[in-house]
Order: sequence, then C-alpha cells, then structure tokens
Amino acid sequence: MKFNKLYLLLLIFSPALLLSAEPSAFGAGDLSNAVPYGLTQNEKVILETEKKLKKVTRNSNSQASQLDSLRERIDGLQSIVESLSRKSHNNKVNLQNLQNSNSSTTENINEYQKRLGTSVAENKQEIDKLKSMIFEMSKLVDTINAQYVTKIEYNALVKDVNTFKILIASELKKRTSVKKKHTSIKSAKLYNRAKSNFDKKQYTKSIADYEELIKRKYKPAYSHYMIGEMYFKRKDYANAISYFKKSAALYSKASYMPKLMLHTAMSMSKTGDKKHANAFFNAIISKYPNSKEAVQAEKYLGL
Repeated sequence: MKFNKLYLLLLIFSPALLLSAEPSAFGAGDLSNAVPYGLTQNEKVILETEKKLKKVTRNSNSQASQLDSLRERIDGLQSIVESLSRKSHNNKVNLQNLQNSNSSTTENINEYQKRLGTSVAENKQEIDKLKSMIFEMSKLVDTINAQYVTKIEYNALVKDVNTFKILIASELKKRTSVKKKHTSIKSAKLYNRAKSNFDKKQYTKSIADYEELIKRKYKPAYSHYMIGEMYFKRKDYANAISYFKKSAALYSKASYMPKLMLHTAMSMSKTGDKKHANAFFNAIISKYPNSKEAVQAEKYLGL
C-alpha cells in the first residue's frame, strides 16, 4: 500500500517519470514471465508447445537414466546366475568324482559334506541378492511405465508442432503477399488508404496497410496505435496491449496517449490483470486530469 502511494506521488510531481514509466508498465506478451498474460494466439501456441516439449524431454531423460540403471542391474543378475551355474556344475563334478573314487572313506565324505555346506551357504547369499535385485528392478520398471510417454501423447505433440509450423508458414506467406501488394504504393498514399479503411471498419485491410507502414518506419508510433485500436475493437485484448505498448515506447508524448492508456487499462482489465489496469487508470487521472479519459478512468475505479 505504501509503495502504491509513493508511486502515485511520483506520477503527480514528475511528468518525466510518468512518461518513462508508461511503456515499462506493460508486461503483456512476455513469455519469460513466470505467469505470462496478455498473450497473442501465436504466443499461446509457442508457450503450450514449449511446455509439452519440456515435459517430453524430462520424461525422456528420466527414462534414459532409469534404463541405464536397469541395464546395470541386469548385468549384475547375469553375473549372479553365472556364478550359481558354475558352483552347481562344480558340485556335480565333485559328487561324480566322489562316487567314482575307490577310497570313499568317511574322511572324504565328511570333507565333501563340509564343502557342500559352504557352497549351499554361498548359494543362499547369491539367491538372496538375486531376489533383492529382482524386487528393485520390478520397482524401476513400474516407475518407467508410469513416466512413459505414450504413443497418443507423442502423436499429440507432433500434431501441435505441425500446427505451429503451418501457422508460421501461413503467416509468412500472408506477409509476403501483402508486401508485394504494397511495394508500388507511396507511403503517404498508403497512410491515407489505411485511415480510409479504418473509417470504413475494414480492419483487416487497414491493419495490413499499417503493418507495411511500420516496416517502412513511416509514422510507426501512430501505426502501432491504430492497429492496437482495431484489435481493441475486435476484443482481441492481448494483441491490442502489445501494439499499444510499442506505440507508447516509440512516442509517449502523442496527443492520443490518454486514449491509448485508457484502452490499455481496459484491455488489461479484460484479460484479468486488474493490478496493472488500476495503475493505468490512476496514471491517466494524474497525468491528464482534465481529459474525458480521466473521467472514464474514475468511473472504472469507482471514484
């Protein structure tokens, strides 16, 4: 609460600080944010695809590690089985030799029984190890099965990646096509046509014209603002915030700034970012107290 009051005082007494703070108040579209908001459709696809890829990578790495451990345990089991096999064979040979011996004295029988007892004890230890390793392997296999990336999950990921590729390819194709149409038109004429299309509510054509003007660096701040306005009218608030942010960063002293800030605040409110929305409403009241946008901001804040 104290921080918010201090922030408002700075806004009131330092217009320069306000102008520098306005663009930085936009956090929409930041994919590096722990909880990203105000994302465009393309950004949502990118974020979702990235999450799925990370999940598959984690599972794949975990499974690879567990499989290595499983191989080591199998090698250990094989070693124990081979040891038991050798000892069993040796016992058979010793027994055969004893049966074939002409001097089957009590001393020889006792010696053989002693060796046999030792061998049985050793075999029991090996068998206990074998049971323990089999139990551990069983648990490891269960873990791998639980984390296993199913064919359905893998196919879903492939589908998402392919959808993303198609989306990007379509966007590039569309932009290439629009670029060809605009190359022969002078910037001033294109600017007038963009405004005319806007007035006729032909927003798709108008957005394409303003995008071309941005590429040419012809009135880029205003062009970003106008595209933001059209997305705002279409209720595509995430895209609107993105373009308003770029416009404010390019030219924060524009005459349309009160309206830009108001529509930014309203867009943020619509996307659920009430905290930043209220900050913008307060900034409008502080910076442009006599504007109609300030009156609307007060209504939104319930003042």
